[in-house]
Amino acid sequence: MTTIPTNSQSLGSDMQFNAARLDIAMDRRRLTARALAEAANITVVSLSQIKNGKQVPQQATVDRVAKALGYPVSFFYGEDVDTLPASAVSFRSLSSMTKRECHAAIAAGALAYLVSDWLHSKYTLPTVKLIDAGPERDPAAAARSLRESWGLGEKPIGNFIRLLEAKGIRVFSLAENTKNVDAFSCWRNEEPFIFLNTFKTTERSRFDAAHELGHLVLHKHGGSNQGPQAEAEANAFASSFLMPRADVISEMPRVHTLRQIIEGKRRWGVSAAALAYRLHKLGLISDWQYRGFNIQLRSDYGTEEPNGLPRETSSLWKMVLDDMWEQKKTRADIAAELHIPHGELENLLFGLTATSEAPPARTQPLLTVVD
Repeated sequence: MTTIPTNSQSLGSDMQFNAARLDIAMDRRRLTARALAEAANITVVSLSQIKNGKQVPQQATVDRVAKALGYPVSFFYGEDVDTLPASAVSFRSLSSMTKRECHAAIAAGALAYLVSDWLHSKYTLPTVKLIDAGPERDPAAAARSLRESWGLGEKPIGNFIRLLEAKGIRVFSLAENTKNVDAFSCWRNEEPFIFLNTFKTTERSRFDAAHELGHLVLHKHGGSNQGPQAEAEANAFASSFLMPRADVISEMPRVHTLRQIIEGKRRWGVSAAALAYRLHKLGLISDWQYRGFNIQLRSDYGTEEPNGLPRETSSLWKMVLDDMWEQKKTRADIAAELHIPHGELENLLFGLTATSEAPPARTQPLLTVVD
């Protein structure tokens, strides 16, 4: 990992300003060029030339830009960061997202790549264990195949985030201050990433994660991961993966009341609405019952989730933070090593880790330290 000075006074003449990193920081802050130029007290023309690589900014200018963006000066002198075009990312709520929200979420992914590279440099992470559904992309068949590959059988899944991590999928949070960003997934070379809105209920977050898992399995090679058909396929995969047909039929062969659904949903860790939908698709409740249960859910609970589940957390990050704690280092130290704002690291881990810096009890190791 390249060592970068942490302040403008110690930056050497050989350090080059990286305009691509300026784009990332601007996207994260959702600032237009005009807004940033005004905040940094420079002209829009000068900022445009800096962004296009036609002008090397003076250090005083970089200092003002960094301050306006709330980023360390050293961030702008790092190497290029991998980014993804919007067409390569599966956004579940693409139709309701603004262009600025989309760019901010993709920029969060770029920062997550930095964090992932840091993890790889210090730890041996679980290897990727995913199947490729092939060109036919039958969602239910793909869900069954992946369950078989992972040795899950028909049993319900416990902590879904920990399962994904154990199978080599990198999970990060999207702590975006907007309801329009649900979740997204992408491949970086041969490494899969899932980004979740962890402000949502555990049930919704689990389904989002399974939905994005569906995109990773179904749409890596066999077609577009965007559009109504791809979304329907990912939803069908998630429903089958979380609520296997045989297990649902065995546990709930007869359903007469909403109470049965509310009590039964905890077995599969899904929302009452998701279980009702699955029961309807499997022919275990009629059209009339399905409509009635949905009306009753909205009437009795509104937007609240009945019989809610506790928050799921990450095993991988628990082990990383435990190890860092033993080295007398905190999350702020990790952010400093990466030359990113502490708040950006917190956003990527929001809801995935305990809020306290003190390490909880140890669990079975999921990673090892690189010698």
